[in-house]
Amino acid sequence: MKHKASAVWTGSLVEGKGTLTTGSGVLSETPYSYRTRFEDEKGTNPEELVAAAHAGCFSMAFSLILGMAGITPEKIETTATVSLEKQGDGFAVTASHLDVTATLPGVDEAVFLDLAGKAKAGCPISKLLNAEITMDAKLA
Repeated sequence: MKHKASAVWTGSLVEGKGTLTTGSGVLSETPYSYRTRFEDEKGTNPEELVAAAHAGCFSMAFSLILGMAGITPEKIETTATVSLEKQGDGFAVTASHLDVTATLPGVDEAVFLDLAGKAKAGCPISKLLNAEITMDAKLA
């Protein structure tokens, strides 16, 4: 299974601009720039997209692991916060923090935390990231 996305960039780093397009078409020439990445201009940026991918991947992995334990989640809400930090002459994604709230009627908190930890470790995007991955998880 392979998925594609593409980027087009024109101009210098600070003055230039670009667009991102996904193979599915959900993003189609979506703008990104220095200002959308490091300032507050409207548009997306690579780290925001990694955060979305991590949140979505974790939620699906958690649903799978819950299902394997015979638990059907009522709701899983995940927010990923990706940290981009200056390192030497460049930047690096150094961390991704998952905030998870799950509605799982009748599930013991210890079981919940154990399964959430397995999902955090097993999520393909977690495995992809060369960064510290932390999580705060709570039952709703």
